[in-house]
Amino acid sequence: MTRDDHYKLFGVYVSTDVFDSLADFLYEEAGVVDYGEYFDPSASTVPAGDPGADATDELVSRLVAAFADCYDAADFEAARRVDPDSFVLAHLAADPRLVADARERFQAAATIQDADLRTVQTGILSAFLARRAGLEEE
Repeated sequence: MTRDDHYKLFGVYVSTDVFDSLADFLYEEAGVVDYGEYFDPSASTVPAGDPGADATDELVSRLVAAFADCYDAADFEAARRVDPDSFVLAHLAADPRLVADARERFQAAATIQDADLRTVQTGILSAFLARRAGLEEE
C-alpha cells in the first residue's frame, strides 16, 4: 500500500510507436528527456510532486475516464499485427486507486477481445493518445 503522497508505479506493454508517443507526451508535459530511463523499475512507488509521475497520473486519470471511448476507437487488429517480440515495457505512475481501475479495465478488455494484455494495452493507449492529439489540434 502506498502513502497518500506517493504514486504506485505499474507497467504496460505497448508497441514501440505507442512508447514513442508516451515519451513525447512526457517530454511535452513534464520535460522528461529519457522516458525509458526515467522511472526506476525496481521501485514500487514514486513521490507525488515528481513531474513525470504527476504527468502520468493525469494521463491515467484521463484514460480511465475515457476508457470506453478509447476501447471503441481502438484498432485491435493493428495491435494484433505487432511482432510479439517488439513490445516494450512502459512504466506509469498513478494514484493506487487509478492503477487498480486501469488494470481492471485492461483485463476486462483483454477478456472481451480474447487477446493478450499487450495487444489491448497497445490498442487502447494508441487510441487515447490519438484522441488527445486530436483534441489539442482543435
